[in-house]
Amino acid sequence: MTTPIVLTGGPGAGKTAVIEHIASLGFHCSEEVGRRVIQSQVEQGGKAVPWLDKVAFRDQMLSAELTQHAHFAGHKAAAFLDRGLVDIYGYSLLESLPVPTSLIEACEKHRYHNPVFLFPPWDAIFTNDKERKQSFAEAVATFEIMQTAYRHFGYTLVEVPRAPVNDRAAFILDIVIP
Repeated sequence: MTTPIVLTGGPGAGKTAVIEHIASLGFHCSEEVGRRVIQSQVEQGGKAVPWLDKVAFRDQMLSAELTQHAHFAGHKAAAFLDRGLVDIYGYSLLESLPVPTSLIEACEKHRYHNPVFLFPPWDAIFTNDKERKQSFAEAVATFEIMQTAYRHFGYTLVEVPRAPVNDRAAFILDIVIP
């Protein structure tokens, strides 16, 4: 397997917990690029955060996601990503930002494993933190736009059931690891 496997959906749906569990099983995994960009910008006093400059945030995510994609492109083993390039396209749609041609071209050129795993909104586990400031309603809207974005680029989506973390991870692994 050489194409990264993407876990997507709205914020607070459990993607990160599942990625961390999959990593604990010895698989290559990557944290969410958007969270990493926010943390870095806050540390530096930068403006590329979604509550100050959505376009700069989007552009920083695109740059970081392209770097991450290049890092995982040569892997021979399964690699799991907490979101992907198409999420940045979806973010642009969600926030009514102009979508640069470079983003569309990146989404078309840098492909992921098909299917993509979609985490539905789950009010029972949804929480906010320093980087996640969206409401549950915004999480639902993000979930819906991610479906549209990934389908736009030809991906099949498999919805991950609401279940304990280990069961969600097993569900994904049963599909991608024969």
